[in-house]
Amino acid sequence: MDYMTLNNGEKMPQLGFGVYQIPNEETEEAVYQAIAAGYRLIDTAIAYGNEAEVGAGVARAIADGLVTREELFITTKLFVDNVFNQETAVEAIDESMAKLGLAYIDLVLLHQPYGDTFGAWRALTAAQADGRIKSIGISNFDSAQMIEFTRMNDMKVTPQVNQIEINPWNQRKADLAWHEKYHVQAEAWAPFAEGRHELFTNPVLSEIAEKHQKSVGQVVLRWLMQRGVVALAKSTKPNRMRENLDIFDFELDAGDMDKIAELDMKESAFFDHHDPEMVEWFMTRIENNLD
Repeated sequence: MDYMTLNNGEKMPQLGFGVYQIPNEETEEAVYQAIAAGYRLIDTAIAYGNEAEVGAGVARAIADGLVTREELFITTKLFVDNVFNQETAVEAIDESMAKLGLAYIDLVLLHQPYGDTFGAWRALTAAQADGRIKSIGISNFDSAQMIEFTRMNDMKVTPQVNQIEINPWNQRKADLAWHEKYHVQAEAWAPFAEGRHELFTNPVLSEIAEKHQKSVGQVVLRWLMQRGVVALAKSTKPNRMRENLDIFDFELDAGDMDKIAELDMKESAFFDHHDPEMVEWFMTRIENNLD
């Protein structure tokens, strides 16, 4: 496993295991099997509704001697419901720690660029200062929002991580340059774009995979590693978990990287955070939380 050094000196595994949309009844076992396979970064969120199950899987893996707590890097995220103000963010942090059953959380992100993000950031920086959170960051902030947030937050704490959509269809080349300038680690959700646009049978990716005797999924993950991006892979199948981890014994050459670069559609495979209807939906969530 390779590690990235964050701007606060903490080490973050470059490949992690995500639990988004894994059914609650399968999450504990999936986390346990992921740790057994070799994953050390586990990514969850309040919005996923499975923090308790993630915590149970982590606790079982530690109890069985598969790993120590210090070897793990656990991430969760505060959703828009939790960032109405600083006080609600404090409550959410406490609740997440209780559900996960952890004395500290390695990384907590603001899941969306909506709500009182500056108030929530004060809560995160306070929790980081007292050691309950090791690293803090943001998610789904575009580069302009990231720059404003980094320059204008009154705590003057630069986010350690920004988790955003990055995949062959939405490569975020300009965004990655801004992340590098501001020393914010980019982390990719949906690296496979959930298979959209027939990613797993794409001729270009398939040709590169055959060349290296790897799968298309392994090629995509390797591509992200070589771009300095942290990536999250998801599967409930132990053999696929191990396959996704088996990407550190080969490298894509310049020709491979150039061919993948040509696949960039420069648009989200999912939704646009600048879409008024999407923003309206998030605002409704916040308003309903006040009722």
